[in-house]
Order: sequence, then C-alpha cells, then structure tokens
Amino acid sequence: MNSRILSYILALIFFASGGAKLLSLPFEVEAFARWGYAIEFMYFTGAIELVGALGLLLPRLSSFTSLCLGGFMLGAIGTHLVHNEWLMFSVASAIAVAAFWRAWSGRNQICQLITTLRRKK
Repeated sequence: MNSRILSYILALIFFASGGAKLLSLPFEVEAFARWGYAIEFMYFTGAIELVGALGLLLPRLSSFTSLCLGGFMLGAIGTHLVHNEWLMFSVASAIAVAAFWRAWSGRNQICQLITTLRRKK
C-alpha cells in the first residue's frame, strides 16, 4: 500500500477517535469510566490523537508521527488486554501494526528529520 494512502487512512482513524473523545461522546465517557481512567485523561488522549492526525497529513512529519502514534497505541492495546475486550484489542493492534508499518516504510524520513534537528542545535 502506498505510504501516503496509509497516512490518510490513519489520519482519518485518529481524527475520528480523537474527535469522539474531545466531544465527550457517551460511548467514550462510559469506556474511560469502565477502565477507571479520569475524564481528563480521555481529553488528553483525544488531543494527542487529533494532533497526531494532523501530523500524519504533513509529509515531512508523517513517518515520525506514525512511529509516535504506534507507540501510543500500545497503551490502548494494554487497556483492552487487561479488560478482556478482545474485539477492541484486535482493532487497536491492527491500528498499531499499520502505524508501525507506515513508520518503517518512512524510516529514511525519520533519520533525515533527526539529522536536521541535530544540526539546528
């Protein structure tokens, strides 16, 4: 799959998920309460997801953003695993794999970004 297309798909997923959290949709509020997380953590998570969705749309940042969001999804995977939510565990795992795949396909971009940031010090 073209990395640009994958970035757009991931951006759509994270935009929808982050938006649902920031809009306090009932299913998100109920889920965070069920997991024992504070409502503020739901808003924080939603903000991270929205910022990540925007980062995925920026060509120079999309690979690095994918790497960060893949790592971020490990928390969701852990939450669903602990609470025996196997369907959502599978969904979160698939999103994480897609994000890590996108990051891997753009690993040269990540190296260039790190090199550029080191030069600016």
